[in-house]
Amino acid sequence: MQGRRGEVLVEPHSDIPDRFRVGLKLLALGKNEARRELRVEELWPHKNRLALKFAGVDSISDAEALVGSELQVPRGERAQLAPGWTYVSDLVGCLVFDDDREVGQVEDVRFGAGEAPLLIVKAGGKEHQIPFAEVYLQSVDLEKRQIKMLLPEGMLELDAPLTAEEKQQQQKR
Repeated sequence: MQGRRGEVLVEPHSDIPDRFRVGLKLLALGKNEARRELRVEELWPHKNRLALKFAGVDSISDAEALVGSELQVPRGERAQLAPGWTYVSDLVGCLVFDDDREVGQVEDVRFGAGEAPLLIVKAGGKEHQIPFAEVYLQSVDLEKRQIKMLLPEGMLELDAPLTAEEKQQQQKR
């Protein structure tokens, strides 16, 4: 949150200059998975972030309801991307392959853990966090809903649950 009139600070994840503008409609995806449509009323840069004032969000308590929300640009308002570029939101639901081995399905994409967004890939009861980094990426086929990667050996084991022996060793420390 930014101010008393309901302004909010956002961390933009867009390579498109001037993506945000007065009048832009956005969808706020809350932690409870509910979507809310918002319209940008005012905006200004603030310390490597962006302060946004939304129509109808006029107080600190109104703005608090947006904390933790992911702002999404509706598909109809998206800019056309250059060949080879992908909207990360389009990756959700794709199957991820490590070379020819199926790893699992992208359930979410998270930001803030490093330079590259993290693909949250679920397979059975396992969850893998895989950086969507160009160095690992072989191809993205959105029509087939497939992401082909070449991951470093052992990367998928980084998130593996601890064995009983490993748990005992940690308790001794």
